[in-house]
Amino acid sequence: MKDILEQLESRRAGARLGGGERRIAAQHGRGKLTARERIELLLDKDSFEEFDMFVQ
Repeated sequence: MKDILEQLESRRAGARLGGGERRIAAQHGRGKLTARERIELLLDKDSFEEFDMFVQ
């Protein structure tokens, strides 16, 4: 069970990176935030739960 939870957390971490670290750095280089960063700014901490983060 622990292995399954570790795999799930690994997949979540990968999904949070979106297009990858280079894309995030490019977005920041243009003075922009990622979609997840904008959502975090708009909403109260822990008030948003993302569903379907693995959909491609």
